[in-house]
Amino acid sequence: MRRLRPLLLLPLLALLPGCEAVVLSPAGDIAAQQRDLLVWSVVLMLIIVIPVMAMVIFFAWKYRESNKEARYEPDWDHSTHLELVIWAAPLLIIICLGAITWSGTHLLDPYRPLDRVNRGQAIAADIEPLQVNVVALDWKWLFIYPEYGIATVNELAAPVDRPIRFHITSSGVMNSFYIPALAGQIYAMPGMETKLHAVINHPGEYVGFSANYSGDGFSNMRFAFHGLDQAGFDQWVAGVRADSKGLDRETYLELEKPSEKVPVLHYASVDEGLFDAVLNMCVEPGKMCMGEMMAIDKKGGLGLTAVHATWPLVHDKYARRGEAVLGSGESYVMAVCTPLEAEKAAVDAARRRQELALQMTRSTPSEQIMGMGLARPGQVARTEVAATGWPFASRIPAPAAADAPAASQS
Repeated sequence: MRRLRPLLLLPLLALLPGCEAVVLSPAGDIAAQQRDLLVWSVVLMLIIVIPVMAMVIFFAWKYRESNKEARYEPDWDHSTHLELVIWAAPLLIIICLGAITWSGTHLLDPYRPLDRVNRGQAIAADIEPLQVNVVALDWKWLFIYPEYGIATVNELAAPVDRPIRFHITSSGVMNSFYIPALAGQIYAMPGMETKLHAVINHPGEYVGFSANYSGDGFSNMRFAFHGLDQAGFDQWVAGVRADSKGLDRETYLELEKPSEKVPVLHYASVDEGLFDAVLNMCVEPGKMCMGEMMAIDKKGGLGLTAVHATWPLVHDKYARRGEAVLGSGESYVMAVCTPLEAEKAAVDAARRRQELALQMTRSTPSEQIMGMGLARPGQVARTEVAATGWPFASRIPAPAAADAPAASQS
């Protein structure tokens, strides 16, 4: 009966034809080239693996205990011909694997623009790639089409045989953008932009998903990808434009909040510059963009007022992903301080936030960014931050009278 138990699994084999090995039968040229690279690598390795496995079985059978005719040579220790085979074959395999890996790494670089749409079919000179801006949210995907001024959530479409150029980023945590039928996966990271060039060659309905764990709703972070002919794609764009909703910054901030199993959403219009704001982490009103901050730092910074200008503009992932573990406010580790010290620190933090809010209302955003919050030597600071007690923006005294001693300043 034990020998017959494996036969009970045979009915399950009937279900295997229903499995779709999309990685081995993709619909895009880039994915097909990646498939070929995988197949050739496996075939080259099998040149060594199959003979080795066959010899294991052969030697085990030939030199079994019951075979009294097997030749026994305890003094044999070297064979030049055998050594050549043992070392030459793996060396040639490694050389071949290195060659196809090096060429594939450059030809299939996701940042490299396509030079063909299919095997033997070059890209026409008058065809512009379809640009799609991708934002990985918690836990859904946002796709923006700058050429058409539309956006979708959890639905992506592209015309057949037209190159696609993806610009990919994330709102909060690292994710991975992956459509197996189209191309390989590429990471989506907050504050960074990755790119992917691909093309779909066969019409159909395909599935895309996140291939990098990113939290509770990760398993439902999937979307539909439609490969359409040009007429079908134009009709799909018209259907998106027929929706009455628009995607402005306020709508995006609401969409950015964590949510699971989000249905397909269409936006007939998109706020210009929204993707750049997401990439630079400055969608919120009044928040300094990373690009502006880096430009200021490149020029030497703004001195003390830079701290004042950038303090409330620090990216806070808890604001994007919901409440922190210990609440939305500041938290303290009680193991390294007494309850009285923790209470005093909380009071001080609340006081600093109030002072900072008051300070921010006394100068315009342009003054904060351009460094106008500082006073020139011998003048009084325009924002009069001394009244707030802010330590790094104290009032600078005016010149002392001729008969009075010079004032000292720390």
